[in-house]
Amino acid sequence: MDLTETQQAILALIAERIDSEGAPPSQTEIARAFGFKGIRAAQYHLEALEQAGAIRRVPGQARGIRLVHPAAPAAAPAVSHDDTALRLPILGRVAAGAPIGADADHHDYVMLDRAFFAPAPDYLLRVKGDSMRDEGIFDGDLIGVHRTGDARSGQIVVARIDDEITVKLLKIGKDRIRLLPRNPDYAPIEVLPDQDFAIEGLYCGLVRPNR
Repeated sequence: MDLTETQQAILALIAERIDSEGAPPSQTEIARAFGFKGIRAAQYHLEALEQAGAIRRVPGQARGIRLVHPAAPAAAPAVSHDDTALRLPILGRVAAGAPIGADADHHDYVMLDRAFFAPAPDYLLRVKGDSMRDEGIFDGDLIGVHRTGDARSGQIVVARIDDEITVKLLKIGKDRIRLLPRNPDYAPIEVLPDQDFAIEGLYCGLVRPNR
């Protein structure tokens, strides 16, 4: 499905806002940015983007827009001459449930369009579990990770706790750090003072392999 110029511009706006603010624009903000009279026009274009596989919308969330892309073939050429393509390694697994050890023995690569990630990821991790389902992240998904040790409260991060790796919503309080699931069946993880804790990277999009 081909995107119109307006839909391409809306997609670019979504990517830019996620990159700069860590969250996508609301439908009202999209309507205002493009001069629509109401949010119905914004909803129409978002539906078209979802049907084209460019985004996934999470029901019931005001800013429930996620950048996604269909799975690319597992076998990718060693070198890409397309500046819009990313050749990303799949480094292992990350838990979207209880933290598990990272499995760094996987050396598969996939080719992905950089337009569907913001910021550009450095590698992919395979999700295990469903504690982030309300963010549209499901068991078996490949999440893009932008390698950084800095993150703001409210961003989805890949974090290390005592050599264990997990993906959660970061919540920084005055006296504690918490890693929040996005599934009410799971309890938050509170980082204790004596634990070895570090931010490994920011979540910046996902790939859903064909099952």
